[in-house]
Amino acid sequence: MNESETQPRPPRDIRAALDAHSTLTLAYADDDGPQACAVLYAPADGDDTALLFVTSVTTRHGRALASGAGVAFTAQRDGQVWTALTGIQGRGTCRRLEGAEREAAWRAYSERFPYVDHNDRLRQAMERTDLWELRPSWLRLIDNGQGFGHKTEWTRPAA
Repeated sequence: MNESETQPRPPRDIRAALDAHSTLTLAYADDDGPQACAVLYAPADGDDTALLFVTSVTTRHGRALASGAGVAFTAQRDGQVWTALTGIQGRGTCRRLEGAEREAAWRAYSERFPYVDHNDRLRQAMERTDLWELRPSWLRLIDNGQGFGHKTEWTRPAA
């Protein structure tokens, strides 16, 4: 079954799946070709789709993200049985947050990962790195627990 929606907010099951995971694999392409990396993410406060993650703009993926190119990503738990496999696929864009936006987003990120604030060395290192917002334009939930290949899709409405 394939359910597809174009509404301002993703369906509840997609939002719940994003909240249930904390690591995503982010795929991008640059002049050297396609590449992927894993990052820890937190849902942004007050936004049903924006995801927050940290990485330095000096990394290969940070440089690619700074160019404004689109990205693709997945989020799922490791070690799942295929009959109950669930996960998210998505596409979108990333932007580096600065100033008051970064401060507000940092609070959401550190709530999701409180150990960052409990380790001075780690907190100081994280404060010096870049905080990014991933804004999905399309999301797909795969949920084999509802039947093999069950999909729910959401597309961000045009502005």
